[in-house]
Amino acid sequence: MSTAVAPNPTLLLSRSQVERLLTPDRCIAAVEDAFRRHALGEAPAPGILGMHQGEGSFHVKAAFLDADRPYFAAKINANFPQNGVRHGLPTIQGALVLFDAETGVPLAIMDSMAITALRTAAATAVAAKWLARENAATALICGCGGQAAAQLRALLGVRNLTQISVYDQDAQKAVKFASALSSETGRSVTPIAELCAAVENSDIVVTCTTSDKYFIERRMVRPGTFVAGVGADNENKQELDPQLLAHSKLVTDLTAQCSKIGDLHHALDAGAMSASDVHAELGQVVAGLKPGRESATEITVFDSSGTALQDAAAAIAVYQRALAASGATFKLDS
Repeated sequence: MSTAVAPNPTLLLSRSQVERLLTPDRCIAAVEDAFRRHALGEAPAPGILGMHQGEGSFHVKAAFLDADRPYFAAKINANFPQNGVRHGLPTIQGALVLFDAETGVPLAIMDSMAITALRTAAATAVAAKWLARENAATALICGCGGQAAAQLRALLGVRNLTQISVYDQDAQKAVKFASALSSETGRSVTPIAELCAAVENSDIVVTCTTSDKYFIERRMVRPGTFVAGVGADNENKQELDPQLLAHSKLVTDLTAQCSKIGDLHHALDAGAMSASDVHAELGQVVAGLKPGRESATEITVFDSSGTALQDAAAAIAVYQRALAASGATFKLDS
């Protein structure tokens, strides 16, 4: 007779549960460790598949990652930028499935909206930790959609920001976002209308938009600034001037992926630079294989295309916390 123990039931985790279980600091630590592991050859390269449909797109991102056991995570996301205006729905929707990579048992199915926002913001925070000036005090968030709040919360975990500006093409959205985040964080969060001046006056600039044409120009960015381009997660999106990338210390999440879908992709197509001009991948900096910021005056840029390593790291952290909180009895809430 077999003595094998039956696996725990697959956990079903809603967006609110994911947000409760995965704090920004815990996500930052998990994502930083995943980047380090990949750079040291302890985690294989993740996979990605993207397909377009009408005005939207779907992508599948998958990765193996070891923690307390070997895991496999696969995330399927739909990205439809017009959803809010036309249907009153979120731009990004999807699900992530986490497996035991030794047995193939599905361990958890969780809402991917919170995972995507938190792990993307965590990568920006890790990059800021290594690439922004330690005394950085002013920041600009461009784009006040679903990603913006997570970006700001994560940045506050690694830098003591005293002045935060926010910009959106929809001025009212920026006003509402500034009011809400000022109350939440107790920091000065100000909506701005003049983008160029705001960029020039910021130590940290984060772009998290759906733009298909760059709007942060090289001439706007002063020496010593750290810029994180977050929105270019498919080949049709672009936020950063190719000349900015070409004349900065450029760090990618994964260079091969950014060469196909990130802001780097557009810089390569424009002939502004070659892939060999990329300074490093973020994991190489975290692992000490390549230097991060080396002077107070250099401009550093992080091209964040979003990787399944981040998804896996965040999902594992959520799963472990769920088990610790209430074991296999954790149930989907209403």
